[in-house]
This record gives sequence, C-alpha cells and structure tokens, in this order.
Amino acid sequence: MEDYSIGDEDYIYSSDQDSLDGLDDEDSHYLWDTFKSPTSKVITKESLLAAQREDLRRVMEMLSIKEHHARTLLIHYRWDVEKLLAVLVEKGKTYLFSSAGVSVVEGEDTGTSLSLSSTSMCDICIEELPADKMTKMECGHGFCNDCWTEHFVVKINEGQSKRIRCMAHNCNAICDEAIVRNLVGKRHFDLAEKYDRFLLESYIEDNMMVKWCPSIPHCGNAIRVEDDALCEVECSCGMQFCFSCLSEAHSPCSCMMWELWEKKCQDASETVNWITVYTKPCPKCHKPVEKNGGCNLVSCICGQAFCWLCGGATGREHTWSTIAGHSCGSYKEDLEKKTERAKRDLHRYTHYHNRFKAHKDSYKLESKLRETMVKKISISEEKESMLIDFSWVTNGLYRLFRSRRILSYSYPFAFYMFGEEIFMDEMIKEERQIRQNLFEDQQQQLEANVEKLSMILEEPFDTYAADKVMEIRLQVINLSTITDMLCKKMYECIENELLGSLQCTSHNIAPYMSKGIEKASKLDICLNSETSTFTDKSVVSDCGTSGKHDQPFSLGSIEDSGCPSQ
Repeated sequence: MEDYSIGDEDYIYSSDQDSLDGLDDEDSHYLWDTFKSPTSKVITKESLLAAQREDLRRVMEMLSIKEHHARTLLIHYRWDVEKLLAVLVEKGKTYLFSSAGVSVVEGEDTGTSLSLSSTSMCDICIEELPADKMTKMECGHGFCNDCWTEHFVVKINEGQSKRIRCMAHNCNAICDEAIVRNLVGKRHFDLAEKYDRFLLESYIEDNMMVKWCPSIPHCGNAIRVEDDALCEVECSCGMQFCFSCLSEAHSPCSCMMWELWEKKCQDASETVNWITVYTKPCPKCHKPVEKNGGCNLVSCICGQAFCWLCGGATGREHTWSTIAGHSCGSYKEDLEKKTERAKRDLHRYTHYHNRFKAHKDSYKLESKLRETMVKKISISEEKESMLIDFSWVTNGLYRLFRSRRILSYSYPFAFYMFGEEIFMDEMIKEERQIRQNLFEDQQQQLEANVEKLSMILEEPFDTYAADKVMEIRLQVINLSTITDMLCKKMYECIENELLGSLQCTSHNIAPYMSKGIEKASKLDICLNSETSTFTDKSVVSDCGTSGKHDQPFSLGSIEDSGCPSQ
C-alpha cells in the first residue's frame, strides 16, 4: 500500500492554491467560492410557518385544492412532495385523495346544515336539533356541534389532532381544520392553540427530511436537508449531529455501531467483565472478593474462607502448599473457557476504548489552540516578513480538528467491524483478518500524519525567522493535503471494501466531507412567489409568538398572507 507519510526533510512542494485545495477557513473567503452553497437549512420558530407554506403552496397550485386539503395530503405522505407526485402519476388523483382521507366536494358548503329552516337528528346523541346546531363535513356526514366538539377535544388530548377522522362509521375522511378550530375554540381556547401548534409542528414531526436539533438545552431550531437524510450537519447553535439518528456526529461509525458503542461505554457490561476476570464470588454471601495477597486461601468480609483456585468453601487451616481437607486439582474446562473469554473481551474493548478516548482528549486539548493561534498570527503579522497571509495556519488547524475527530471514531468502527457482535456470520476468520489489516494500515498512516500535523502546529512560529516560518508553512500545507487524502481513502475503503461487501447486513455511513460537517444556512422567511409573500413579522404573528391573543392561535391562510410594508 502506498505510504503517504512524510519525513523531516521530504516535503511536497507545490503552489499555495494547489496545496490548499479542499481546505477552508472562516477568514479565507476565497476558499469558499469554489464550494456550492449549503443544502441544509436552519428552521427557527419564526421561519417554521414559512417553510410549511412553501410545500403547501406547491401542492395547492399543482392540484388546485384548498390549503387544508393540501396539508392533509402532505401529513399523510410525511411532507414528501416527490412521493405525493409519484402516487399522483402512478395511481391517479382519486386514489391520492381517498388514501389520505381527503373529500373534495365541488359547489357544496361544509360546516352548515342543508337547510337553515329545518331540523335534523344527531345520530350520536339521538337528539333533534335545529340546523344551526348541526355541522356537516365535506364527506357528507353531519352531527351536532356538541358531539363534534367532544370528539375533537378527545382526539386533541390523545395527540391525534393532525388527522382527526369523521365520527361516522367506516368513514376515512379527515375533518376540516377550520371547523375543528372554530368549534373547539369556542369552549377550549387553549386546546385550539394546541391543535394549531400540532398542525404547525407536523412539518417537523412527520417530515423525514426535517428534524429538531438535539442540543441540550434545546435551541428551538430544526434542520431541513435537501438531498440525503444520511448526513451530518451543524446547527446555527453550533451543535454537530448525525441527521439520521440525532446522536453526535459519529462517522465513520454507522448509526447502529455508535448506538452499541455508547451503550457499551455507559452501562456496566465492562465492569461485569472486570469482576469476572479479577474477582471470585464468595460461596456464602456471593459478593465478589478481590485477592490482595499471594495465598490462595482467601477470606470474605462475611467471615467465609474459600479457595481462590476453585472458589469452593474451606476451613481456615492450611499449610504452605495445601488447604486442610480440600483438593481442587481436577481441570474444569467450561469455567476456564469462560474466564479466558472474559479476559480476552475485556482486553480487546480496553484496546479500542483507550485509543478512542485518547484521540477524543487530544481533540479537546487541540481545540484550545484556536486562541493561541490567533495570538501567534497577530504577532507574526506585526513583523516585517515575506509572508502576508497566514491562512495556512487556521486551515491546518481546522484540518487537524476534522482528521482527529474521524480518527477517534474509527476505533469504535473497527471494534464492531472486526469483532463478533454484528458481523460474525458475514466473514470467515481469514477474510476478517485480511480486511482488518487493510483498514489498520490506513488508520495507522492517518494517525501518524495527524500527530505530525499536531506537533508542527504547536511550534512557536511567531518567534522564528522568516525562512523557518516558510519551512513550517510548507509542512502544514502538505500535511493538511495528505491527511485530507488519507481520510478520503479511509472512507472509500469502509464504503467499498468493508461495508459494501456485506451480504446479510446493511450498514451505511455519512459521506466524507473534505471541508468538514456542513453548516446549515438560515432559511429565508420571505418567499419570492407570485401568489404570496410574507415577512418575519407576519410569520411571528401567525405563530402566536407576539404575546397577544385577541383570537385563537391560527396558522392563517396562504391566500391572506402578505408582506406588509415595513
């Protein structure tokens, strides 16, 4: 395998632009120009309604339907407009509507009785009531307002308010949200607000491409991704997480591997292993006893004496070689195998965990270099030097951070990839060993170059002469390029040679991003649309966050939402 490590004297000299290709820095804007804009968006409380209306408007214009019908369709199809379109093309509008519980009746009013002068019987409470006390839904079923209200209240309290079905037997139709809001709001103002909040938040709760930021305490933001849900993103609050499982960013570990690793690190499984290896249970009180001397006759705190070799209860009399009245020379294979297996598993876990934690600790310590680097750059810029641009320092620092993080999480990946917990039936022993050697070779090369980059960045270059600074600069540039290339090759090895060759189990990892985890950009609140536009002010008011509640909390309508003059 090609060796990408470099020696003290052997550097790869190249132009700044070629060497810095793929690196980034917040202060080096020219490096960002070649990258496409972020595809993930931050949705705040203020922009949530705007994000929802964007999809609602598309469906309304495409199918020529009302807003509440569009929302019912989108909730049913989990706000996946592309899936909705696919069902429309493949199975037609009739199936699309009926499967989602949408009843579109042309030219017939809902929410009122057939005749204002008539009376009707409610089939729920069996009472004859005037028409103004009855309400009919679009599906054609009508009941009294009291029964409708109680039905709505129960469903809202049960958390089913996003899809409240008609009360009629075997009717799949979803009730008009305006009728629900009107009837509930007359008696239960707080439930009407709760109902609207559920409808609004369904854009996040039911949307496969939108999830809440898992920050603690919660920042109140949600993240929307455009392309692939299997990715890692950074919220505007600074939280970096895996969009698929909402854990901390953990690639190149798969979500299942990271979940198992976290559990293994947090629970008492390794403590149990340690107890199995280094203690013996007392035959009387069954508490674990640790041996602290050379004699094989040990005593528990309960007073029971027993043999350390076999764990059997004994008396206290013994000579230099034997315990009186006790003999345990026979070999017990099962017990021996169990102990040896526990020792081996504990040693293996300790090996990977120690290296995982060591790189995590290094990452935390190296993160403190940022402030030190700013001071060093400031001192260096004040000197008369041939160097006027020190972006290579911060670029190298960010490359170090990203490579160190990847290196850290590569150890939990290796623990499960080459262990027996997940892939025992996927590979024979010889095949597993070949793949492990291939991966560890790449891992060790990355580790060596990351350590070199860390060591060079800690050099006090602000005190060096210009020639020495130029030498350090070239080392940082080349090491940054090499670590980027090694990270990319490691991901390719994992995706193609390791996980890609599995037959029975499907494991996927977030793709490698050379410029680091993507920072989600803020979603624009004002939509550029011919039909409707609205501003932050109108959205906040619609979301009920203005502090004034003259009317029940309402999502508002797209037709009425406009951008007032500021």
